[in-house]
Amino acid sequence: MEKQRGIEFENIASPDAAGISGEIYIKDLPPHLNVTNGSNFSRANSYLDKKYYLIKKYEKDGVDTRTQNQREGIGKGKLISIQFSLLDFIENSIKSVNSSLDDKIFCDIFAGTCAVGRHFKTKVKQVIANDLEFYSFVLAQNYIVNHTRISNIQELFGELNNEIKTPLIKGKIFENYSFCGSQNRQYFSDENGAKIDAIRQKIQIWLDSKKIDKRVYFHLLASLLESSDKVANTASVYGAFLKKLKKSASKKLILEPAIFELNDNEHLVFNENANDLIKKISGDILYLDPPYNHREYGANYHLLNTIALYDDFIPKGKTGLREYKKSAWCKKNSAQSALDDLLKSAKFSQIFLSYNNEGIISP
Repeated sequence: MEKQRGIEFENIASPDAAGISGEIYIKDLPPHLNVTNGSNFSRANSYLDKKYYLIKKYEKDGVDTRTQNQREGIGKGKLISIQFSLLDFIENSIKSVNSSLDDKIFCDIFAGTCAVGRHFKTKVKQVIANDLEFYSFVLAQNYIVNHTRISNIQELFGELNNEIKTPLIKGKIFENYSFCGSQNRQYFSDENGAKIDAIRQKIQIWLDSKKIDKRVYFHLLASLLESSDKVANTASVYGAFLKKLKKSASKKLILEPAIFELNDNEHLVFNENANDLIKKISGDILYLDPPYNHREYGANYHLLNTIALYDDFIPKGKTGLREYKKSAWCKKNSAQSALDDLLKSAKFSQIFLSYNNEGIISP
């Protein structure tokens, strides 16, 4: 057993099956929470009894994670998260201290690509998913909230992919994020930029005219986000675009369905600051995968937010950034306080924290 800052770290599971180096450790707590018996923590200052676990997350050096992603039925765009390669590891970690998950309320409060919530959707009683970024909220509405079959959906995809029925439009994405647009930002080929505009506008028209309901709207919009991501002309995230169109960005955008799991349970999603939402919700298992470095998600995924929101604003700078809310989790002087505040406000019996070993919060 390893000691650090006077708190015992107890190894409770092995990640060997996941093929990564690292271990799961019980989290050392903020000083206002008392420790008893290693993994069990006593009531302090009227906070609920909780069990805290830290999953130390390491990237897999030199390992291609696409096999796992393909097995999960996920596309190959930049929306693929490292989470997908760790899903079985995360599940096994949680099951190591839970005999059954069937009756559990599971919350992924930093949902991102919704990989974790999607994985647990059919394994638990209810999933609560949240993220501050709107593109993530759209994905969660589709992958988490949507849980029953949508009829006649292929007809809608057929019309949206048909350039006679849905002709190209030189709209916001073409003008601001394609090379021949007014700003020469080459995030998308000219054709794909205009096709994103055409599909995005028609989806909105269908919703406003009540041709489709919200569940279909979010399914189509999530499909557009993921299909656009596959042909984006970036190296990884959207902090910059490439000077020349890469091979995948030269391909024609095809709107493909973002397929969600069917089940009988109702689920909840939110688009809020995690530290605000935590005071309003409760459940059994809280999974935390917060930002761990100075890179702001609002900047890295700004273009996905722009496609999702499709609102009017003036893009700024060479990369066409939109205004975004900066996260306390991305600042060295506030990240630890944000974690302390979230932990003491959580009304969950178990909390699992996934965090990079080189994150700005020191272990």
